[in-house]
Amino acid sequence: MNWGSGIVLTLVAFATIMISMVVICVKQDDIHLVTQDYYEQEIKYQEQIDRMINANALDIEAMEYDSQLKSILLHLPEGSKGTLHLFRPSDARLDQKINIDILNSNTNTVDLKSLKEGYWRVKLTWIEDEKEFYLEKKINI
Repeated sequence: MNWGSGIVLTLVAFATIMISMVVICVKQDDIHLVTQDYYEQEIKYQEQIDRMINANALDIEAMEYDSQLKSILLHLPEGSKGTLHLFRPSDARLDQKINIDILNSNTNTVDLKSLKEGYWRVKLTWIEDEKEFYLEKKINI
């Protein structure tokens, strides 16, 4: 084998590897963005910061996770309305949103036994007396 054949063989091998890498990358279908409207949410982030400040100023722990019962306990006053977003960072197809409407002041429970085991972020957004709040907890089921 001479130098010319070795160089051509090396270039062909390199091109084959690069083409197969591109094909593998294009065929992946499990790539998920954190949210579909990422740019819109980034622009509105100051509102989110205000919601977090409001929630941190509360005297009560509005949301807690009970690992024994695999449930979220909500301690919100009557008339509070909001959304509980169960966010799975590794697979957006498992995400769930649950509407919350507190009709009585007793502790409200959201059962999480049906969720796949692993790491979850639980995001609670609610409105109470025309004021918006946001809490986030990281849990392992």
